Amino acid sequence: MQNSPAARQAVVVGAGFAGAVTARELADHGYQVKILEHRAQIGGNMYDYPRDGVLTHLYGPHIFHTGNQKVFEYLSRFTRWVPYEHRVLGRIKGKYVPIPFNFRSMEELFPSEEAAMLREKLTAAYPGQDRVSVLDLVHNPDPDIARLGEFVFENVFVHYTAKQWGMPVEQVDTSVINRVPVVLGYDDRYFRDPIQMMPEQGFTPLFEAMLDHENITVELDTDARSRLTLTEDGRILLDGETFTGPVIYTGAPDELLDCRLGALPYRSLRLDFETLETDSFQPASVVNYPNEEDFTRITEFKKLTGQAMPGRTVILREYPAKYQPNTGMEAYYPIDSEESHALYQRYREEFARYGNLYFCGRLAEYRYYNMDAAVDAALRLSAELVK
Repeated sequence: MQNSPAARQAVVVGAGFAGAVTARELADHGYQVKILEHRAQIGGNMYDYPRDGVLTHLYGPHIFHTGNQKVFEYLSRFTRWVPYEHRVLGRIKGKYVPIPFNFRSMEELFPSEEAAMLREKLTAAYPGQDRVSVLDLVHNPDPDIARLGEFVFENVFVHYTAKQWGMPVEQVDTSVINRVPVVLGYDDRYFRDPIQMMPEQGFTPLFEAMLDHENITVELDTDARSRLTLTEDGRILLDGETFTGPVIYTGAPDELLDCRLGALPYRSLRLDFETLETDSFQPASVVNYPNEEDFTRITEFKKLTGQAMPGRTVILREYPAKYQPNTGMEAYYPIDSEESHALYQRYREEFARYGNLYFCGRLAEYRYYNMDAAVDAALRLSAELVK
């Protein structure tokens, strides 16, 4: 890509939602956009493909849910949808019970009289509330409610959190624990958003439609670090030549500088897929295993997509792992701690000298993003760039 006065130019690193949305928006506003994607396919962690005939999410299950009408309408330009309300079960005390923990979970695990007493006390203790943090229950002055909180904390959160984050639950930021509340009622949906959908043909066709634009070129199997050079005087070189257009980076910022300030900590996953010659493997699309097993959950993909595939199903077991950069592992979850955020800020200060370098997305901003939030961030960044 040459700098030319005839056309504005941009480089986008990464073809997940943050990168793809930004690329499409810039292309729609007349930019010639080059996407550099280190993987062999577009779609980021949403990439899906037919595995033995079953539509499978290569990087783990992804469900679209949002309360942001603007984001939904934007993505609807590139896909039709099918309704899907996500329901998760947890294997606790030998039973499958709804997660988040709710009144039905309680009735499955406690004697009926005790469950009725707890329902009455919870309703009185939290009038008008339909969700509460498990930590609020643990610290409630009523000893029965506190005991319930301790039961839920021990059987739903403690071991699952330790497996997921590789540290005792006491060391995990409370915001992580509060992402999954206790439901004061019978609503067993995992998400509460008014819009809950799956793309009719899958996520990959959505991305293909989004990036199907005459102003967009996509280069796969391309490490951006082999094409982009950041000079000490604040310039960005593309293939050795100064590039003055916007460069939107959606990857891990420490890796852009070869981790010279230290590696940002993430959690990764080992994903074990298995094709089974059976109609159905488990009673829900996702079953969590918070306690004895080494894996955290099993996904059965047909139950996510609604695909009819008699006699065959694909499942995925997820084993959390410590992320190690430059080993082929995927950086899934930023670790929320004062130290990690301080290191991230040091990297951002290093990048401050580059006036045409922009960061967008889960990895680049070192924060937990749902899909709709990543799309919204990309739309907001794009709106600033095309002013």
